[in-house]
Amino acid sequence: MKHSSDPDFKNQEILQKESEKSFLLDFSNDMTAVRSREDLALVVNRAFRKLNPDGGYVIRKVNADGTTMSAYLHDTGASTFDTALLERVLAEEYPIDDGIQNRIINSPIPLLFNVRQELQRGYQISYLNLWENMGFKTMVGIALRNGDANVGLLLLSIDEINIPILQGICSQIAIAMGNIMANEEILRRQAEQQLMLAFSNDITGVKTKSDLDHVISSVLQGLFQTRIAVLYLLAEDQVTLLPYLFDRQFFQENEVAQHEEFYSLNIHEEHVKLVFENNQPVLLEIDENLEAKCLKLSIQREQRGLNSVYASALRLGDQKLGMVWMLGEQISAPLLQGICAQISTAVSNVLASEQILRLKKQLEDENDYLKQQLNTNFEEIVGNSQAMQQVYRLISLVAESNATVLLLGETGTGKELIARAIHHASARNAKLMIKVNCAAMPASLIESELFGHERGAFTGAVERRIGKFELANDSTLFLDEVGEMPMETQVKLLRVLQEREIERVGGKTTIKLNVRIIAATNRDLEAEVKAGRFRSDLYYRLNVFPIKLPPLRDRQEDIESLAGFFLSKFSKGIGKKTVKLSANALRQLHAYLWPGNVRELEHLIERSVILATGPMVREFFLPQATATNIDAQIMQSGLPLEEVERTHIIQVLRRCNGKISGVGGAAEILGIPGNTLHSKIRKLGISKADYFSH
Repeated sequence: MKHSSDPDFKNQEILQKESEKSFLLDFSNDMTAVRSREDLALVVNRAFRKLNPDGGYVIRKVNADGTTMSAYLHDTGASTFDTALLERVLAEEYPIDDGIQNRIINSPIPLLFNVRQELQRGYQISYLNLWENMGFKTMVGIALRNGDANVGLLLLSIDEINIPILQGICSQIAIAMGNIMANEEILRRQAEQQLMLAFSNDITGVKTKSDLDHVISSVLQGLFQTRIAVLYLLAEDQVTLLPYLFDRQFFQENEVAQHEEFYSLNIHEEHVKLVFENNQPVLLEIDENLEAKCLKLSIQREQRGLNSVYASALRLGDQKLGMVWMLGEQISAPLLQGICAQISTAVSNVLASEQILRLKKQLEDENDYLKQQLNTNFEEIVGNSQAMQQVYRLISLVAESNATVLLLGETGTGKELIARAIHHASARNAKLMIKVNCAAMPASLIESELFGHERGAFTGAVERRIGKFELANDSTLFLDEVGEMPMETQVKLLRVLQEREIERVGGKTTIKLNVRIIAATNRDLEAEVKAGRFRSDLYYRLNVFPIKLPPLRDRQEDIESLAGFFLSKFSKGIGKKTVKLSANALRQLHAYLWPGNVRELEHLIERSVILATGPMVREFFLPQATATNIDAQIMQSGLPLEEVERTHIIQVLRRCNGKISGVGGAAEILGIPGNTLHSKIRKLGISKADYFSH
């Protein structure tokens, strides 16, 4: 035995150290090119084969849970082995505190283990069985530390421990592993972000249940390598949860439909309450109850060895929608929570789309009836007077255009019928005209009625609602009593007319529209503008093509034909033979001033037909006309008082067809004796030519 002072021993020691330095230098140079796990495997394999050509090794990494380790790199060397056992060992996660691994990571120096002795000591760990199966008698274990952090350990088949070399190799492996795993984590997160972005883009386009199923399956497979077991939705009773989507690998849709009650859940069940009480996804153990409820979970437990299921609530704000159950072993709770939030929105949209389709079908079923009603209403425009001929001419001029029409006229002059006539004669008549009565709704609701609203836009908005503008797309929107519209709504209507687009109340999406506007009012909009009650810019937008409808008192020649039309209509309606008018009754109709216009005439005839006991209406009980019914324009004309009185009497005589005294005569309307009226006629120089020449 050579002494340490022997020159040959010293030379041998120097050569050994130089060899170690050279080995570590080569290893270090090789490690500079390492960028990935594959690069690291090539360098480590080459180094360990130099140390022990026939040996093998495994590098384990500490998992994210901090309590287990799993294989990171391995090489079986030249040994023979049980392939199934090797695959099981490489796939398994071992607890750090298994009696072997904890001793290694807590030791500052490499440890040498005798495989057989460790097995005899009672450590029945599968990787020890594998090493014995491979014929490795001893193994070295050394901790891999990157700074103060344990990143893993090395198990190496070797007979002799060269501490400096092993420590030099392992320190560099630990650094490389830390860098590679950090880079892998960055890439993993980037991949997750890309998947989540694709999921977000895909799910916004979901319109049907089938689309929803496909998008959810894609993201779950991409992120967690799992599938949805079942998606439950809360029923209308707010107690029962019914299957909506499920894994068709195990169940057919008709099977679930036939046994819906069996597969339903109740919100009072303990596991369901637990899910709804948590904001985060919940991991539930699969017991007999869950196996029965969650669509053949027993198959998953038997075939895949899964003993738990992830469950997450679906909510829209504070509203419960349902829950999702899925199978998997490593599912990120925050990611799943984000996915479920988007699933909730998509489910709500799909349900809304399904409801819209149902309503659309209902509207299609009603369409024939409504079109028939529209045609009937169009035929109800009766009158051939000169004033109405002018209205018909204007309708024919404007109908084929897309110009905005403003209908002006007193209450009851038939503005809605004229609007329907314009729509019926236009290229938009394939779709129904949509009507909004601006005076019939409170100011707080008219905006929602016109533009629609999103779910939750305001208190009581429990679901999305389509507004009248959207319903009237490619058709005509009739804004009746537009003069009653609140100022704040006028601003938004002006924007719609200018931009041809809307936003629902509470929404952020701009919706382009192609709507023709017909507005109507019985107010003097110019006066309303001057009084500050109506926006001037909106008035000019609406007043593109005004049509003024004449009051019934200015179309005396139409009274008889209108009365005849209504007599026929209402007589048929109650099963009577057509009731006729006596000459006296007809004179009464001509003498009356009709402040309620055609609508008042219609209601009068309807009432008279109902009350008639014979084939003829002989007399009408009309309210007494007063001076307040006569044209207010005369009173505001600025003429001398005597001229105002003369003009006023002439107009009354015209409406009475020259009748001065008696029922329906001018004296009765003016509220003065017949003799007094005769005196005024003479005094004011009124001749028959003045009131019969009209």
